[in-house]
Amino acid sequence: MSILVTGGAGYIGSHTVKALRADGRDVVIYDNLSAGHRAAARHAGAPLEEGDIRDWSRVSDVIRAHGVDAVMHFAAWLSVGDSVKDPIGYYENNVGGALSVLRAMAETGVKHFIFSSTAATFGNPVETPITESHPQRPINAYGETKLAVERALPHFEIAYGIKATALRYFNAAGADPDGALGEDHHPETHMLPRAIDAALGRDSLSIFGTDYDTPDGTCLRDYVHVSDLASAHVLALDALRRGGPSNAFNLGNGTPISVRQVLDSVGRVTGRTVPFTEGPRRAGDPAVLFASSDKIKRELGWKPRFEALDVIVETAWRWRDKHARGYREG
Repeated sequence: MSILVTGGAGYIGSHTVKALRADGRDVVIYDNLSAGHRAAARHAGAPLEEGDIRDWSRVSDVIRAHGVDAVMHFAAWLSVGDSVKDPIGYYENNVGGALSVLRAMAETGVKHFIFSSTAATFGNPVETPITESHPQRPINAYGETKLAVERALPHFEIAYGIKATALRYFNAAGADPDGALGEDHHPETHMLPRAIDAALGRDSLSIFGTDYDTPDGTCLRDYVHVSDLASAHVLALDALRRGGPSNAFNLGNGTPISVRQVLDSVGRVTGRTVPFTEGPRRAGDPAVLFASSDKIKRELGWKPRFEALDVIVETAWRWRDKHARGYREG
């Protein structure tokens, strides 16, 4: 039996595929390559089936052809800013796509589903660190689309017996320590790779908002290494396969880090100045988001290996410095 990883040629998906393959699992990647990369699938070490997640019949065919008995669903659009501008597209892709995959699972009898969710489902925090019981009140369409899928999952379990675990990431960052995989979005919107590119003179960088009610006026976020996220997915699937209940877990390091602290870290690691300009706040951005991951540590034994910010930055720097044009260089 094998694991279908939708969006497995993307950033977090490819790192998770590599972790699964390193653990001896059979994996097949399903990706339309609109944001993922053929080279990432190759480096992750699994076969690639091209297709759109909204084509449930195609997903069903791939499930049958590869003897799939579990699905990890990463395929989604992920920009908070874009979701505010294009909620139609985000609902069609993120909600419609996830429901299509779940329909394919129901049609083929697949019973285990790991869902790539987000801290954006919580909205503006009423208390920190954010636990799993924190109210979920998204303030942007991206968070709303992920929450819509989370809310659908119990109904699919009742009707079709599909057990599901939602993993709510905070800020995924870093790159494969072995150097094979990294973060390569076009355009790049995440702070850390953009800061590295600015240090390398490849791109300009703007800070969105310097007047938040935080120690240095910039947003506070919780940066968690992508390889630690990958290991959490393996643990979550194993728990379901052992007969564990459907669940939800927060994934972060539990340390609030400001935008300016990220820039300082990039400067330390690279030995270069990070040039930037200051701009207005971005619509849909809360001031502070950081996690309590005590639940997944306690229940599944998750142990992050890359907690220090400079260590996370160093892995991202090594990959990005080597891959000047991302996966386009192979």
